[in-house]
Amino acid sequence: MFSFIHLLPLLFLSLATAYPVLTTFNVLSYGARPNRITDNSKAFVRAWNDACKSNTGGRILVPRGTYVLGAVMFVGPCKGRVNFIIKGHLEASKNPANLFLDHWITFKYVDRLVVSGGGYLFGHGSMAWHHNDCATNHRCRSLPATMRFDFVSNSRINHIKSINSKNTHFNLFACHNVLMSHIRISAPEWSPNTDGIHIGASSQIRIQDSIISTGDDCVAMVSGSEDIEIQRVHCGPGHGFSIGSLGGSHSELHVRGIVIRNSSLSETQNGLRIKTWAPSLPSLASDIIFEDIVMNNVNNPIFIDQQYCPRPPCNWKAQSNVQIRNVTFSKVRGTSSSKLAVKLQCSKNVPCEGIKLNNIDLAYHGREGSVASSCINVKGKSYGFQLPSGDADDDMLIAEVVDVPCDPSQPESNKGKAFANSRPEKKGKKRQANDDPLRIYHKNKGRSERIFGQKMKKTGFGPNGEGSTPDSAFSVD
Repeated sequence: MFSFIHLLPLLFLSLATAYPVLTTFNVLSYGARPNRITDNSKAFVRAWNDACKSNTGGRILVPRGTYVLGAVMFVGPCKGRVNFIIKGHLEASKNPANLFLDHWITFKYVDRLVVSGGGYLFGHGSMAWHHNDCATNHRCRSLPATMRFDFVSNSRINHIKSINSKNTHFNLFACHNVLMSHIRISAPEWSPNTDGIHIGASSQIRIQDSIISTGDDCVAMVSGSEDIEIQRVHCGPGHGFSIGSLGGSHSELHVRGIVIRNSSLSETQNGLRIKTWAPSLPSLASDIIFEDIVMNNVNNPIFIDQQYCPRPPCNWKAQSNVQIRNVTFSKVRGTSSSKLAVKLQCSKNVPCEGIKLNNIDLAYHGREGSVASSCINVKGKSYGFQLPSGDADDDMLIAEVVDVPCDPSQPESNKGKAFANSRPEKKGKKRQANDDPLRIYHKNKGRSERIFGQKMKKTGFGPNGEGSTPDSAFSVD
């Protein structure tokens, strides 16, 4: 009698054909030595080249141990998919010849790449940060990003930890359809230009279930970023989630389709920010959603800055030519460290259009008075409950531009009103203590935090499924 058992060999054969077993290329077999002395760059590149040439794809294995690496570049295209599994720790070489480059580890022209394994990337940023003089020197020399992905597509990066990068931790350029998840990033809040994840000229990028603590933007999306989705990401310390800066170069690509939701920020310099240069070249940022975001003591929680000028000389009368359109801030709640919790500072040349504020609940407990908002050259609507309610002090008004509170204090119909050139009629309702979304956070502060269900000690990352690393690993520098 014919049965399903007779079909099993054919089933296994079809699965093997569709998903061939990858040949493993162990870096130890190529001469790598995990002794924290030997430069293993050549051994890693040889292992990559063989895996990349394999017709059935390859699995590069970095076993447990600490491997010193100089600047390395893993270049495709490859004949099959490649899995780069980092079980051990990669430690940046302290050779000065590797200091003034744009990368430490680069993957380039690769399709179907997986970088995973639970390993650590130790960038030794402390030996380079004092060389970062870009704030005062427009000819400043480049410092290496810890891991670059250039022209990488249909790929996954997960369960990787980056510690003390010299520059950006992860840089994505001209990438398509990439998922980053369970990423852990750590650098001091004063470390310069250490963006957590920097995205440019890339599309369909997803970032999920990650914790980013650094000295610059937790995630930065610049020219050409399209269809970017960020969810369940915790940021802090750092400069928040940033779009821009935009408008600073010729032939700049548009930014559109950005969604950040179900995420949190704690004690960051900014919260949800869009920044453009003034003066600037024409460009566009549109179709952006910030939704379900929790803030803890965040400066500038909601901030559109179209007079971005990080260093003098600055011309405060100059106007940006970057059009910002169709931006929604929805269900943003928590506490602000600045009295001005909502600041929409748009351009007189191209006012912001289609801006929506939906159920904003941001409290301020500082000494400067009640929480406030400010809108300059904005066309938009507010919906639902609004705190701040828009009761800005008269001395906050800026001459020569339209500056008004951002909330007209909606009636119960909740239909939405335009807030350009509007004044509030009533204040937002008082927050109830038992409704504070950060109550549990403050209760546990100083002991441990539980973020997205995973426990993280203040001094380091907790168990990661691939084997835990003691807190002493953070003092490699």
